[in-house]
Amino acid sequence: MAGCSGSCGSCGDSSCGERKEPQALKQHEGTKIDKIIAIASGKGGVGKSLTTALLACELNRRGKKVGILDGDITGPSIPRSFGVHSAPQVDEDGMLLPAVTKTGIKIVSTNMLTADEATPFLWRGPVLNGVLTQFYSDINWGELDYLLIDMPPGTGDIPMTVFQQFPIAGAIVVSSPQVLVNMIVEKCIRMCASMKVPVLGLVENMSYYECPNCSEKHEIFGKSEVEYIAKEKHIDAWARIPMEPQVTAKVDAGNVEDIDNSWYAGIADKLESL
Repeated sequence: MAGCSGSCGSCGDSSCGERKEPQALKQHEGTKIDKIIAIASGKGGVGKSLTTALLACELNRRGKKVGILDGDITGPSIPRSFGVHSAPQVDEDGMLLPAVTKTGIKIVSTNMLTADEATPFLWRGPVLNGVLTQFYSDINWGELDYLLIDMPPGTGDIPMTVFQQFPIAGAIVVSSPQVLVNMIVEKCIRMCASMKVPVLGLVENMSYYECPNCSEKHEIFGKSEVEYIAKEKHIDAWARIPMEPQVTAKVDAGNVEDIDNSWYAGIADKLESL
């Protein structure tokens, strides 16, 4: 049809004679993943990648085998956070292998495919979806307890593809304290509900700044709403993550695995109880 993007999964025209329902993706024959968790939000800039990285580190410290699929195809940041800059390896069949971080977390990202990590990916929706699905089905992830998918912002093609075609166990929704953000996060929670994806936890980044001298907590971006939202939506695992300059410095230096925190303990407990 004229103007068709080829992305049936995100098209609302149910009368189209060429329409094809999204099919569940098959794993690579060498892949065995126990649970796939989406890290999502309704907008950018709230810390989905930070949440993904730190939650992966927390699960890894508990002895779990963890992988990260960097689903933010056009704005990837996971490799930089873990200090991964080398070109990816391939297996005997010429298939891409995940990079392995210094503590054993497996990652795949578009930023592993270019010599310059600032190279832009000027791709439209169908191509983005194709790359995303190949990162799952055409890569030998091996055995994993958890595969975390760092989702792009919004409720568009890629989030819909993940929710429709990946065997998702649930989603972690990420927010920050601003009222505007909370309104947009509501959209994400409703999207999960409409696509029958359970929200397993709620994370509020930039929740407060704790003074190093007096230990007083300052809510710079406004009063926290995460506990209220969690109770209203019957989400029993939530976390408030402070603004911490040392965290930013370590992530920028590629040393996210060196961050020692217990902020995500409740979220990790929830995932382990699934």
